[in-house]
Amino acid sequence: MPKMKTKSSAKKRFRVRPGGTVKRGQAFKRHILTKKSTKVKRHLRGVTAVHETDKGRIKQMLPFAGL
Repeated sequence: MPKMKTKSSAKKRFRVRPGGTVKRGQAFKRHILTKKSTKVKRHLRGVTAVHETDKGRIKQMLPFAGL
């Protein structure tokens, strides 16, 4: 039986919080920022939680995360 491996891309993008929720960075804040308003850029700061419907896919990519 082969070893289960963690997806390297997923371990760089997601962190599992102690309560079981998964945090992720906000999208749309890397480039083409000149046409975005200050308000939009301000609201894109920080992290947010992964939606419940995507948790199954995260669980497959991070088998040892304790989800």
